[in-house]
Amino acid sequence: MKLGIIGLGKMGGNMSERLLKDKHEVVAFDLNLEAVNNVVTLGGISAESAEELVKKLESPRVIWMMVPAGAPVQNTIDKLVPVLNKGDIIIDGGNSNYRDSRLRAHYLKEKEIFYLDAGTSGGIWGLKEGYCIMVGGEENAFKYCEPIFKTLAPPNGYLYTGPSGSGHYVKMIHNGIEYGLMQAYAEGFEIMYNSDYDIKLGEVAKLWEHGSVVRSWLLELLADVLANNNKLEDIKAFVPDSGEGRWTVWEAIEKNVPAPIITNSLLVRLRSRQEEPFGAKILAALRNEFGGHAVKKKD
Repeated sequence: MKLGIIGLGKMGGNMSERLLKDKHEVVAFDLNLEAVNNVVTLGGISAESAEELVKKLESPRVIWMMVPAGAPVQNTIDKLVPVLNKGDIIIDGGNSNYRDSRLRAHYLKEKEIFYLDAGTSGGIWGLKEGYCIMVGGEENAFKYCEPIFKTLAPPNGYLYTGPSGSGHYVKMIHNGIEYGLMQAYAEGFEIMYNSDYDIKLGEVAKLWEHGSVVRSWLLELLADVLANNNKLEDIKAFVPDSGEGRWTVWEAIEKNVPAPIITNSLLVRLRSRQEEPFGAKILAALRNEFGGHAVKKKD
């Protein structure tokens, strides 16, 4: 199948390679010319702009966007719409907010252009292992693009989730759960790190991969990290978030669903970015005021 891919970062570039290996034709565009050249080296076709990419495809065109959520997605759509034809298909494989995806699908439907929101998980390992893909949108557009999903995903690794927005909705919840799982591992291993025993954390993580009820791919990755650096001396405790955890928490609040683990995992990430949390200073000052507890002064 022939398709265009816009956005050749860590995931977009690897996805292009996986598609090319399975004999799909890929027309590639990215602002980074080196990334485009890498795809061309693998057998892809280069494009110098989104508009040129469209010209190198035949109707019904399929264009997969792998760009950051928000303005980059909208800007790309704005460039594509004037040069697309009735029946062409845009796939958003990034982590867009499902509400935005729903609105974009409605806008594009009026122009008779299909829009699929394809939540994509797999990270940098997707090239080898495949990507888990959750697809929302018009079902006939999904079926037309199904050969793409079959190539990108491992066996049983993609799902049509329903109407527009549902793919990104499911991916949002997926990432919220991911926050909670990672936080649970982080807390458990921190307790062991501070214990009275000289516990080889990497060996424990490796052990738990075999028969334990807490085994998972995340644990396998942790075992690999700790095998090379048991105390993680070279890693700063600064944890960003890309948005999906926040959206999951907002959704839980809107739907009156208690989600304390996911919520707290997000708050821990926020605290990790503070060098001198002002709230902690408030706590120290109040303890001193009402109880005369000592306050540590800055040097």
